[in-house]
Amino acid sequence: QVQVVESGGGLVQPGGSLRLSCAASGITFSTYTMGWYRQAPGKQRELVASISSSGRTNYADSVKGRFTISGDNAKNTVNLEMNSLKPEDTATYYCNAKKAWIDYWGQGTQVTVSS
Repeated sequence: QVQVVESGGGLVQPGGSLRLSCAASGITFSTYTMGWYRQAPGKQRELVASISSSGRTNYADSVKGRFTISGDNAKNTVNLEMNSLKPEDTATYYCNAKKAWIDYWGQGTQVTVSS
């Protein structure tokens, strides 16, 4: 059974930092592209960052230079380091595991940036 579980969300002040973690089980982790998406109220879900099975990373323009995605194949985890957070980063963040037509999602973790 495949499980994708996020952790690490919370409330942070503008300019602060948070680290999100995602643990995936039931899949051959190293063969999947892992991604972080977010969805704010009233908006569509958008890609924040992804890391391919070869280690190639991709970031949304809005987070470049502030967020860093990293994967650990030994632990089947992918992390998202978020720095210089802004109120517009407030959203539910979802972890995704993708390979070809296969898509697995976590339940999401809330990130709120507010003073």
